[in-house]
Amino acid sequence: MTKQRQVPMVQTVQKIVEVPQVVILDEIVDVPVTKQRQVPMVQTVQKIVEVPEVVFVDRVVDIPVTKERQVPMVQTIQEIIEVPEVVFVDRVVDVPVTKLRQLKMVQSVQKILESPEVVFTDRIVDIPVTKERQVPMVQTIQEIVEVPEVVFVDRVVDIPVTNQRQVPMFHTVQ
Repeated sequence: MTKQRQVPMVQTVQKIVEVPQVVILDEIVDVPVTKQRQVPMVQTVQKIVEVPEVVFVDRVVDIPVTKERQVPMVQTIQEIIEVPEVVFVDRVVDVPVTKLRQLKMVQSVQKILESPEVVFTDRIVDIPVTKERQVPMVQTIQEIVEVPEVVFVDRVVDIPVTNQRQVPMFHTVQ
């Protein structure tokens, strides 16, 4: 036996709904921050100063801090100072350099050499073939050779060297 049941049917219906759209606008506003401080008044004075060349030797010293004090603020001002430039104009003059050198004296000497005389004594032997020999002759030849002398001439030229330094100028005004 089978049982019958009724199953409800689900029906899908489409419905158009209007959804309002929300737009968020952010506005960025700069709020100035004001702070109050007491700043000592520093007066700036321009002064033309001729500065000689100064070499600073700094020594670092450790100082222990023992008390807390209020110290006024000191501002260091850097001044631009025109330093006149000194230009040296040199005139270069060519000076001929003369050098004295001692030269070795070369002497040509003719020498007569005696060469020993070689005498061949032939013995007559009954040999059907006769041989002739050539005796080499030694000759001494004198030759005069000229040796060129090389002379070096040096020229010394002074080149001026210009040193430029920037010297920091500190001026404290209270």
